[in-house]
Amino acid sequence: MNRVYPMAIVASLIMSSNVLAVQYADMLLTNANIYGHDSADTIAINDGNIMFVGKATKADAYRSQDTDVIDLEQAYIMPGFIDNHNHVFEAASEAGGNCTLNLDASLKEQIPYLIKCSKNANPNNWLMGYGFSLDAILSENNRNTPLEVIDRIFPEQPVVLMEQTSHSMWVNSAALKLAGITKDSPEPQGGKILKDEKTGELNGIVFDNAGDIIMEMAWNSLENQFQQSYDGLMIGLEEAAAHGITTIGDGRLYWKRGWYDVWQQAEKDDALTARVSLRPWIYPADTMKSQFPFLKSVQSSDTSRLLLVDQVKMYSDGIIINGTAKILSPYLETYIPDEPHGINYIPPSQMTTWLGALNKIGYSAHIHAIGDGAVRESLNAIGHARKQGAKKPYTLTHVELVDTKDIPRFAKLDVTADFQVGSDYVAAHDHQWAKAFLGAKRTHSLMNPRAIFDTGANVTLSSDWNVHDINPLVGIENILKMGNTGLPDVHSAINAYTINAAKSLGISDFTGSITLRKSADFAILSQDITRLPINDIANTEILMTILQGDIVFETEESEFESDD
Repeated sequence: MNRVYPMAIVASLIMSSNVLAVQYADMLLTNANIYGHDSADTIAINDGNIMFVGKATKADAYRSQDTDVIDLEQAYIMPGFIDNHNHVFEAASEAGGNCTLNLDASLKEQIPYLIKCSKNANPNNWLMGYGFSLDAILSENNRNTPLEVIDRIFPEQPVVLMEQTSHSMWVNSAALKLAGITKDSPEPQGGKILKDEKTGELNGIVFDNAGDIIMEMAWNSLENQFQQSYDGLMIGLEEAAAHGITTIGDGRLYWKRGWYDVWQQAEKDDALTARVSLRPWIYPADTMKSQFPFLKSVQSSDTSRLLLVDQVKMYSDGIIINGTAKILSPYLETYIPDEPHGINYIPPSQMTTWLGALNKIGYSAHIHAIGDGAVRESLNAIGHARKQGAKKPYTLTHVELVDTKDIPRFAKLDVTADFQVGSDYVAAHDHQWAKAFLGAKRTHSLMNPRAIFDTGANVTLSSDWNVHDINPLVGIENILKMGNTGLPDVHSAINAYTINAAKSLGISDFTGSITLRKSADFAILSQDITRLPINDIANTEILMTILQGDIVFETEESEFESDD
């Protein structure tokens, strides 16, 4: 059937190569340098979207008396950064406890810190804290076990202290009792309960999911839990905005801790300063049947909202320093000799079942896979899902050790590889810490984004904040410092923190680049990082962050002229 439209409607539908429609802008960003648009100096924004990119002389057609015109004084406009893996909910929250230990201290040296924590603690509540080195407190030189030390200071109050990676916890007997853990307890799926080699008694260290279970008990015991969680989230979002981050891939949503309710309230309060892909955590020790009602109830691919819920977070394995990363050849040394190849949170057969069932209710997955065994098993599960018709984007995050046979499979299966390079030791390719566990050859193979990138696979960078620096510019600088194992040029590095990450999240059609009709999501920098020496990139200042045409962060020093 032929339709006849009024001329006014026809006119509004006509678009030139760089104009969406003849209408006025809500905001003009002018006198700027613009990434990917060397001949342009102005961006016009209408209803949160990019309507024009070009010269200021042509932008006047979109200016009305109500248009907010901002002179950026030659600042550099980039697409808003997309942090594909960021624990923004809890990274800056005080809800996780205020007992801070010394990362470099031995077991004996931690005692003054523990005593200080005990003096400041409410004896009627759980004590939560952070910061210790696993190798230091499990050193053979220690006369006592970690459990004996912590029990002397905390004989009754339950205590759980998180190691930096979050994959191991130091707990006391009171905490173990509340969790129902004895030396004869079966280990939960995805977890390990450590014992003293000589006596067979518990030594106070629990790995991976065994620690997650205890931490969840502690978190759910918090007084004023909702408000503490909400306040922490606001601090985290503020930190992300200050670093030019406009979209976040949530590290994991512990929905049994009430975290989804907090996110919903933030959305209701119009307090979100970033678009966020929430990733409900798949609890490894719980059945699929018990988790599906929640997963179905929260699933949302509604891109008109700032909260998306269409990917889950699941772990295939643990981490190398615990001996819990799943590897193809056995560890040379490990804390868990009964598991010489490491462990699975979600075993391969279960992962295959999970991915198939999740696809049917609208979910893909962001999968933690560190060891080469976990990478292979996860790719196998995704391959099965692809054969069953799954089209959504899948991502493996961390991918620290990858067998050469599996490198081409990322591109073949359309799987994103997500890397975290925001620490100096990664940039320097200094992985000496792994030699005792893996040997020199495998250690040398750790962290090689370039190998996967060269196959044409989608590669992203993320912070895993607060494990690494939240600043995307640190990640971009570091991946270039890595040389042959890093990305080849600054544009590839920028893509990994923008459009590639948008692809991983399934939202590249409306964000991730400065393109007409896409969301006006920008990070405005003091300098053009594509022209800077590599060592200067991380020091570039973020002057302003814009999400959907709204300024969500601006430095006091910027003082851009605004003509309202």
